[in-house]
Amino acid sequence: MKTAKRNLRSLVDKWLTSATPVRLTRVGRTGANCTRCIHIEARRADGLVGLFFFRHDDGSWQVFPPGKDRLP
Repeated sequence: MKTAKRNLRSLVDKWLTSATPVRLTRVGRTGANCTRCIHIEARRADGLVGLFFFRHDDGSWQVFPPGKDRLP
C-alpha cells in the first residue's frame, strides 16, 4: 500500500480535526519488531474518541500497523 509520508501532528489534525483538546494517553511498542505506537484521545460533542498511530520503518506515522505486524 502506497501512503504519503506525514508527520504525526498532521495526521492527528487530519483524523481529529473537530476535536479539541487532544491528549496523548499511551506510548508503547507492539509486535515482534517492537513497532512504536501511541494512543491519542479527544473529546467531541458526541463523546470521547481515540486512535492508535503506528510508526513505520520509513519514519512515517499511520493509523494502521506496518505490514509485518498486521493480522492475516
